[in-house]
Amino acid sequence: MRVRKKKHGEERLAAAGQLLCTDKETVFADANAPFGTVRDALHLEIGCGKGKFSVGMAALHPNVNFYAVEKISDVMICAAERAMQCAETRPDNLRFIIGDAKTLTEWFKPHIFDCIYLNFSDPWPKAGHYKRRLTYRDFLAIYKTLLKQDGVLRLKTDNEGLFDFSLGEFEAAGMKVVKLSRDLHASPYAEGNVMTEYETNFTERGMPIYFAEVVPSLV
Repeated sequence: MRVRKKKHGEERLAAAGQLLCTDKETVFADANAPFGTVRDALHLEIGCGKGKFSVGMAALHPNVNFYAVEKISDVMICAAERAMQCAETRPDNLRFIIGDAKTLTEWFKPHIFDCIYLNFSDPWPKAGHYKRRLTYRDFLAIYKTLLKQDGVLRLKTDNEGLFDFSLGEFEAAGMKVVKLSRDLHASPYAEGNVMTEYETNFTERGMPIYFAEVVPSLV
């Protein structure tokens, strides 16, 4: 999807600079350092889009340090500005990184995250593009490296094809599905759910949301 170039993009990102992490070495040395304090848990959203989920989660869980990663800088502008402008958010426990999922092990030490979120990732529907899907086994290997032994990966999508593909990849990667729903909002797992922009749109159109929670290994 082509994203329209934001006017005054560099200036707008600079204005939200307190929430942006740009120094890999600092984050890698101590992932809690940018927050100024260690909290009860460390969470990561990959592909945060315009930030509705990460901002909402940070406000709902002030005891958790949240990282939100987005590879498109013009989309990140929206997320960072949402965090800065929302009266209910707690920017002190939310930080943003402009980067690709492939480089996450350059940013973070192994086994530090309690939870990783994949929300409405690009389904890359063409058969030849399956290796680009964020639930492809090569990406799952990265997430397994980042998750603690008792950590979890949570997936939400509107795309049944991507969901079924992901279930197969979880198994191939030696990851166990511990929660699953093909209609999240009608399931017990809906309690405490924070919706993304896409999720709100799909739900209003009556479309089901597919959900899975996965642990790093079958052991």
